[in-house]
Order: sequence, then C-alpha cells, then structure tokens
Amino acid sequence: MAHEQLQRASEELTAGAELADGDERDRLERQAEQFGKLAETGADHGRLARHENALREIKAATGDEVGDRIDAAMEAITAYRETIEGV
Repeated sequence: MAHEQLQRASEELTAGAELADGDERDRLERQAEQFGKLAETGADHGRLARHENALREIKAATGDEVGDRIDAAMEAITAYRETIEGV
C-alpha cells in the first residue's frame, strides 16, 4: 500500500511534466521516472528529502498548474514517509 503513494507521486509528476516546458519538463520527467522505480523498491528519508528539494526548485520555476501537480506529488511523498521508520 505504501509504495502506491510513490506510484501516485510518479503519476502526478508525469502529468505536471506534460504541462511544463523546457528544462522543467525534462526535470519533472526524470523525477517521475525515479519515483516509478522507487514505487517498486521503496526509499529512505534521505533519498526522499533530496527529491523533495529538487521538486521545490522545479515548482519555483513553473506556473500554478504544474505547481499543483508537484504539490499533489509532495502530498503522496509525505504520506509514504509516514509509513517508514527513521527521522
């Protein structure tokens, strides 16, 4: 169930990439791909934090529609983080 949240994040980022242009589009596509892989294997807090930082940077460079998709992905990531031990 928890890994489903990472898949949801991947899907939201893919949708955001479709709305974005240029470098932000490429970065979101890479992030979506990474979350698709993480949905299969899981991730620790440190790795997720690095992805969250990258997503915040991308969000700052995009418009509201893309930002909404990134926010939805971040919510899914937060939900996943609540299921793992650690920090």
